[in-house]
Amino acid sequence: MPRTFETEIEVRFSDFDLYGHVNSVLYFGYCEAARISILHEVLKEMSDNDLYFVVARAGCEYLCPILFGEKVVVSTHASRMGRTSFDLRYRLGDGREKNYAVANTTMVCFDNVGKRAVAVPEIVKQILY
Repeated sequence: MPRTFETEIEVRFSDFDLYGHVNSVLYFGYCEAARISILHEVLKEMSDNDLYFVVARAGCEYLCPILFGEKVVVSTHASRMGRTSFDLRYRLGDGREKNYAVANTTMVCFDNVGKRAVAVPEIVKQILY
């Protein structure tokens, strides 16, 4: 069973557009903040500083707008583990029952010295699962 990570997002006034809700492009930034928090934990446990995690694909399904004053929590878990890549699934909600969006990214493990995709390290699998 994949581990779920919770990241509370600080919504800034500048995140809101003329329609009075969070601009749709910022949802990807919220997912990025959650992903960085998780990958920071992974990188602390790794000794290979030449391994990068790069986004190969990203998508988002918007369910309802985030309005001023609403709380945003991103719940993230690994939804697929491949040989050189893994998928992260995000639920953006209020931390209770309201869902603003669901999103996903495909992350590729990339050797920055060799400039090629490499196998997902065991430590990554252990932390995510």
